[in-house]
Amino acid sequence: MTGLYFRQISENLQLLANVTLGFNIYNSNFSPSWTFLASMRLLSMHSRFIPNYKCDLGNIPIAVIGGPDICLHMLNLLSIYKIPQVFPGSHKFLSVPIITTPSLGKGILLLLLHFRWTWIGLLSVKDEAGEKFVQDVVPKFSQHGICFNFMEWFPNVAFYSDFMDVMDKGLEIYEILMKSTSSVIIIFGELRTMLILRTLLRFSEVEDLGLREKIWVMPAQMDFTSVSLNRNWDICFLHGALSFSSNSKEVFGFQEFLQSRNPTTEPHDGFIRDFWEQVFECSFPNTKKRIKRPENICTGEERLQALPASAFELNMSGHSYNVYNAVYAVAHALQSMHSSKYKQRNWMNLEKSVSFNNNVGEKISFDRYGEFIGGLDIINWITFPNRSFSKVKVGRIDHFAPLDKIFNIHLEFITWPETFNQVRDRVICYFSKFKTKQIKIPSFWKPFCCYDCLPCPEGKISAERDTADCSPCPEDQYPNHNKNACIPKVITFLSYEDALGISLAICALSFAFITSYVLRIFIQHRDTPIVKANNRNLTYVILISLLLSFLCVLLFIGRPNKFVCLLRQPAFGIIFSVAVSCLLAKTIVVVLAFMATKPGSKMRKWVGKKMVSSIVFSCTLVQAIICASWLMTFPPYPDSDKHSMSQEIVLECNEGSVTMFYCVLGFMGFLATVSFSAAFLARKLPDSFNEAKFITFSMFVFCSVWLSFVPSYLSTKGKYMVAVEIFSILSSSAGLLGCIFAPKCFIILFKPEQNSKHLLMKR
Repeated sequence: MTGLYFRQISENLQLLANVTLGFNIYNSNFSPSWTFLASMRLLSMHSRFIPNYKCDLGNIPIAVIGGPDICLHMLNLLSIYKIPQVFPGSHKFLSVPIITTPSLGKGILLLLLHFRWTWIGLLSVKDEAGEKFVQDVVPKFSQHGICFNFMEWFPNVAFYSDFMDVMDKGLEIYEILMKSTSSVIIIFGELRTMLILRTLLRFSEVEDLGLREKIWVMPAQMDFTSVSLNRNWDICFLHGALSFSSNSKEVFGFQEFLQSRNPTTEPHDGFIRDFWEQVFECSFPNTKKRIKRPENICTGEERLQALPASAFELNMSGHSYNVYNAVYAVAHALQSMHSSKYKQRNWMNLEKSVSFNNNVGEKISFDRYGEFIGGLDIINWITFPNRSFSKVKVGRIDHFAPLDKIFNIHLEFITWPETFNQVRDRVICYFSKFKTKQIKIPSFWKPFCCYDCLPCPEGKISAERDTADCSPCPEDQYPNHNKNACIPKVITFLSYEDALGISLAICALSFAFITSYVLRIFIQHRDTPIVKANNRNLTYVILISLLLSFLCVLLFIGRPNKFVCLLRQPAFGIIFSVAVSCLLAKTIVVVLAFMATKPGSKMRKWVGKKMVSSIVFSCTLVQAIICASWLMTFPPYPDSDKHSMSQEIVLECNEGSVTMFYCVLGFMGFLATVSFSAAFLARKLPDSFNEAKFITFSMFVFCSVWLSFVPSYLSTKGKYMVAVEIFSILSSSAGLLGCIFAPKCFIILFKPEQNSKHLLMKR
């Protein structure tokens, strides 16, 4: 290819007229020692290797064009002799002209920010170029919120060095790769770095640990065709990788030149002959080499187009385009020097000031650092099962374009790794809160960021990506499943439209109907002995109180309002206290009546309607005073509970004073306890006139219900708290109704013969 460039220059009458250019090609073999040897040969005679002695040539080489991986070794030696050097690569710290772009780090940054890849890993070769690259990109990345999961160095070894020296460090790097949580890894290095990485990743295939979900980002241009053994190597781990190269264009005549070159047309070119044998895996017949199989004989008519990309690339690569521009840069610098009046003009400065248009119409110029001013191509690597690969240009970075067009990438052209899901961004937290920790980084830099991604706590959201804090939702809203937006809470209360509400209402009305029916039975049979024997007036009051207690349940169902909240708790407390105080009065009257029958008893004066009325009135009055104090000090009011339920706003009656609420329940419990004690003492009185055992059992039911109510009420939330209280009211009222009046109704309706004065007196 270099021959093509020199031929074009020689045919150009406007460039170096009457000047013939020649070139020599030296192989560095990826080794510093071979690089030094080749550099020394440039300074020696052709026939004999005598450093610093050239008697057969009048002048030393005009310029040297070298690869980026060997430039440092050449620089140390050739700079002594002031030989200009042009290196394709990224070495801003060199004081020689280079064909590169100064914005490689910025290009990588634009790529990472475009895909929102903020959690990455970095592998770099441990040499001066690698350290310079890390020093440049780490602070830039950190300023834009990009953090490093890990930073590791590849050992810097020559190609022919003992790989056992590399394996210890390589296994350590492999272990880090396996444990890393980042899906994007930047690799900075040259071809031998990728060969080491390829060796390490063989472990992944053997152990089936799957590194194919990683996205490899390669700043440098990798020329896998420069090493013949790689034709048989599987580089499928690069499938979906992204790399950067200098903008390249197809040079006119490049394809025709390649297709015309073969050992037949160039019989004296030993380089083509060796190249042909390597890429086509054949041998030319000669007297020194014995051919084992006739089918492996090289004919010279083999076609380069038939070779896979892993063996030879026909298209103009970034490397080739850089060499093309480097040759022309040297030629134009020579042209400027020959046409200048000052023949002793500084060659270095002269080459930096070169500016020209190449044959494809692109302007070639250098900045004050000697770096080529140009853009970058973004390359997507696609591998195939037959171990070939293709490099597809998917984007471009042009720093001279308008701001909105500096970075251009075509997502539809990108082929991602099979297990990588670009739609679900896996290297950042979408809606999360961060917690800082330390990471291992090179000693020349200090930790700057490293985050663990944690979900927002309950009730909070993160509307933006990569935020440091979570914001709470308003009280009337709650976070959605992804915790990136707030949703209005549903307003709820125990209503007649709910299955629970309508069920409780039906139960209350059913018990109220049963109570009304029992009251009717007692009124119809009011003159029967069993009704008259148990103080029928108190019986009527108890039944009416139970009827009203069942109907009080309806005050607890429906949308709360101020009137309902003020009425429902005091109403139930007073009404049920009337029922319990009536039972207490009946029990006390029965006990006093039997005590008054004893000769000389003074209890006779206590037996009467005044005694009964005073007991009922005084007990009810105490409860009424408690309720009045409650209403005057801390009255209940309608309220909305926005905190008990995460997705609901519960409309409820706030009791105002919890103390007063439990005072009402406590006084009813006190009446029930006294009634239970009195009935228990009167259980041995004659059965025909005694309800003590029924009252005892009913009070036991009442106490059991309301003792279990307190923990149940405190452990429930929302409308179910109201349901628990309704259930307690229904249970305690139904317990009184069933335990006291069911036996009497059974006798009245089904055993009328037992409802006679004669039988009662006999018993």
